[in-house]
Amino acid sequence: MKQLELSVPPVIQVILTALGMWAVSYLLPEFDVYLKVAIPIGGALFLIGITIAFLGVLAFRKANTTVDPRFPDKSSRLVVTGVYRISRNPMYLGFLFMLSGFAFYLMNFAAFLLLPLFVAYMNRFQIKLEEQYMLQKFEEEFNEYAEKVRRWL
Repeated sequence: MKQLELSVPPVIQVILTALGMWAVSYLLPEFDVYLKVAIPIGGALFLIGITIAFLGVLAFRKANTTVDPRFPDKSSRLVVTGVYRISRNPMYLGFLFMLSGFAFYLMNFAAFLLLPLFVAYMNRFQIKLEEQYMLQKFEEEFNEYAEKVRRWL
């Protein structure tokens, strides 16, 4: 399990989760549901997700720090402004919104079941390690930030 820590880029994890969602919806058509508003809701969630993730990347670029989450030790500063006042992980939150939108698009209840697995994976193999690095590097500043801002929402 240790080899999974910080090794799978989050974008790849999103792609794998989306593929898994598609696969379960294909293999389990008995869980298909029809909601007239599913596509508009899914589209809105997907766009919200792209926006949140983009704002997270933009904040990192503005702060001149690394966007690559596989190397949190290369972070040059703690970003706490903009969308980071709402979530400590807006890029991952954006990905979750995008995946939620995709689940609505698929209109299959089983696809939604992969969303908590995505969150659990990200918490265990990505966020936990990132936060350990941030705590080591930015100590009290990170502690204060973590007390004020939730991990996801």
